[in-house]
Amino acid sequence: MILIGTAAASFIAIAHGFTWDDILKSICDKISEALPVILIVASIGFLIGSWMVSGTIPMMIYYGLKLINPQYFYISAFLLGALISVCTGTSWGSIGTVGIAMIGVAIGLNVSLPIAAGAIVSGCWFGDKLSPVSDSTNMAALAAGVNLHSHIGHLLWTTGPGFIVCSVIYSYMGMGIDASISTPENIVNLMTSIGHLYNFNLLLLLPPAIVLYGSLSKKPPIPMLFLSTIVSMILALTFQGFSASSVGESVVSGFKLSMVEGVNVASLSSDISRLLERGGAISMFSSFVTVFSAFSFAGAMSATGSLHTVIHALTKGVKSTFRLVATTILTTFTICACTANGTLPLLLCGDAFKDEYKKRGLAAKNLSRTTEDAGTVVEPIIPWSASGVYCATMLGVSTLDYLPWAILCYTGIIFALLLAVTGIGIAKCQSDETSENIAEHQL
Repeated sequence: MILIGTAAASFIAIAHGFTWDDILKSICDKISEALPVILIVASIGFLIGSWMVSGTIPMMIYYGLKLINPQYFYISAFLLGALISVCTGTSWGSIGTVGIAMIGVAIGLNVSLPIAAGAIVSGCWFGDKLSPVSDSTNMAALAAGVNLHSHIGHLLWTTGPGFIVCSVIYSYMGMGIDASISTPENIVNLMTSIGHLYNFNLLLLLPPAIVLYGSLSKKPPIPMLFLSTIVSMILALTFQGFSASSVGESVVSGFKLSMVEGVNVASLSSDISRLLERGGAISMFSSFVTVFSAFSFAGAMSATGSLHTVIHALTKGVKSTFRLVATTILTTFTICACTANGTLPLLLCGDAFKDEYKKRGLAAKNLSRTTEDAGTVVEPIIPWSASGVYCATMLGVSTLDYLPWAILCYTGIIFALLLAVTGIGIAKCQSDETSENIAEHQL
C-alpha cells in the first residue's frame, strides 16, 4: 500500500510538470536520511543473534522464570518484559521469548490471562520505546531530526508516569494470587531444556552491560552494538562450545537448535525452538523494506510539497501547544490505524510536522516523543495491526481482551495531552541543529 501511494504521488507530480529525475532526486534525498537507522536495524539483528548463541538472552529467561514469586507474577511479567526489551530493543522478540514463557507460567498458575498478556505487552513495548537499540526509537528520532539520547530522555516525561501507574496496578492485581502454587510442569521442562543447552555464568551479562553503558554515557549506538555483538560471539566460542561457522550463521541468519552438538533436540521442551530460534540480520529485512518504502513515499510527496500542504491544512488555525500536540496524536494514530503499521506514522509525521514545531518555537524532541506516544506503543492494541495480530497469536489472548490491561499502550497519549495543557515537560527550541548533523552524530 505504501508503494502504491508512492506511485500515485509520482504520477501526480509528473502531471503537474515535475520530471522523473526531480522525483527520483527527492526520493534519494529522503532515503539517504534513513541510512543511519537502517544500519542500526541491521546491527540489532546481528546483536540478537549473537545474544542467543552466547546464552545471554536464554540466561535472562532462565533466571527470570526461576525467581518469580506467584503473588508478584503480574508485576514480574511487566518488569521482565521491560528488562529484556530494553536490552534487546525488540518488542516482538521479547514477546516471542519471555512473553511466551510468561504466558505459560500464567496458564500453569491459573491466573487471569488477559491481565497477564496486558502486563507482558506493556513491559515489552516499554523497552521498545526507550531502548537505544530499538528500531522504532531510532526511526522516531531520525524522522524528527533529534539526537537519539535527547529523544529517549524526553520520553521519560510521558513514559515514566505510565511505568509507575503500571507498576502500582499490576502489583495490586497480583495480591490475590495464591503464593503456595508450585511451578507448573511445562515451565520446569522449559527451564531444564535451557539449562541443558547452555553454560551460564556472570560474564554472559557483559554484552547487555555494554549496551546499557553506551546508552547511559550517550555513546554512538552503532559502535556499541557491534562491540556487544563481538563480545557475545567470543563468549559463545569460549563458554558454549559452538563452532565459528555456527556463531557466524547465528549472527547473520539467526540461532538454530540444530547448531547444538551432542543434544537430542527432540527430547527438549516443545516450546524451546519457538523461544530460542531468533535473531540474525536477515530477520530484520521487513524493517528494511518498511523504511525504504516509507521514505520513498515521503520523497515522492515532498517533490511537489504535497505532504506539507496536507500538514498545513491540518494545522491551520492551530494556535496553542495543546492543539498542535493533539493534532499530531490524531494524525499519527490515524495513519497507524489505517496502515496497520506503527513504524510508518513515525517516519511520515516526524518528517511532516517538524517545521510546524520549529515555527512555534518548540523543540523537535516534543514531536518525536508525541509520535512514539501515539504510534509505537499504540500499535499492539489495534486488533488488525501487525503487532496486535502478532501479540494475540503468540500469547493466545485476543487483542480486545488484553487491551484494558495493556496500560502503558495508552497512558502515553493521556500524559502527552496533560503535559501539553500544563506546559510541563514541553521543551523550547535551544539550537538550530540540523538532522544531517544528528545523523552524522548517530553514525
